Amino acid sequence: MSQHLTLQDRDRIARLRHAGAQQKEIAEALGRSPSTICRELRRNRAGDECYAGQAQRQAEARRRERPLARRMDDPAINAVVRQGLARDWSPEQIAGRLEQQHPDEPKRRVSPQTIYSWIKQDEHCEHWRSHLRRRGKRPCRRKQAETSPAARIANRPEVIEQRLRLGDFEGDTVLGPPGTGGVATLVDRKSRFTIIIKVRSKNADHVHDKLKQRLKELDEEHRRSITFDHGTEFARCHRLEKHLGMALYFADPGCPYQRGTNENTNGLIRQYFPKGTDFRDVSHHEARQAENLLNNRPRACLGFRTPNEVFFENRPPGNCV
Repeated sequence: MSQHLTLQDRDRIARLRHAGAQQKEIAEALGRSPSTICRELRRNRAGDECYAGQAQRQAEARRRERPLARRMDDPAINAVVRQGLARDWSPEQIAGRLEQQHPDEPKRRVSPQTIYSWIKQDEHCEHWRSHLRRRGKRPCRRKQAETSPAARIANRPEVIEQRLRLGDFEGDTVLGPPGTGGVATLVDRKSRFTIIIKVRSKNADHVHDKLKQRLKELDEEHRRSITFDHGTEFARCHRLEKHLGMALYFADPGCPYQRGTNENTNGLIRQYFPKGTDFRDVSHHEARQAENLLNNRPRACLGFRTPNEVFFENRPPGNCV
């Protein structure tokens, strides 16, 4: 529910008041507290009458004239925000940490949007943009591939959710500037075994062919399912169900945390291919080199075993991948 009364709310108040309704009855009709209605009538009525348009104009005028409480002017909050940004924390992480530390003290917290506005509006804070992962830019909205209801992530079986077996992958792409291609990435949920495949574009047929070619190199027990996002580059990947017998699932739109293993792995891949990389200058061999480095890196979540060791169950992986 909106915090402020709207013009429609005020029109209902005026009509109910004209019909002789009491404040408590008006509050119940609007689903508001009696104190809200009492305050509205006290501030915005004209004598004994209520006029919605006039009340709305008065409320908007008061809001414009009200001095804004600048939360970032608080020295303690300002210091915490600066310390967090210096450590490359996002505004969401800073705000969340403050809320965790001061759950019952709203005045000692700050919203992520306030931090973004402070960085954007204050000329002395411009250098903090270099500490933001996206430099303060909103992520672009990608076109989505159409999927069947059965392929929704909510229908994914528990054995995948609990990471109980090998061969359940999450998939995505890491792209360079427009027109320069990128890599398709797959990561096994249990072992974190990663596959990196160079692709020349986001063309759905091309991406499907490249994924199929690499996945065919795996044993059947190592290719059970893939969970993609809704990017249009995966629009043809339903064919993998027919060609390789793999079950396909798609995360809900705007929910990258549902493929958190893949999102984290893509961040590791950026160590080798930073943002702005022209993938036309990246060879298939270089993509495979990055893949091998990641798969032979000990992971704390695996008890400091490597993804290769877990995925191949301590068997030498040979040349199959």
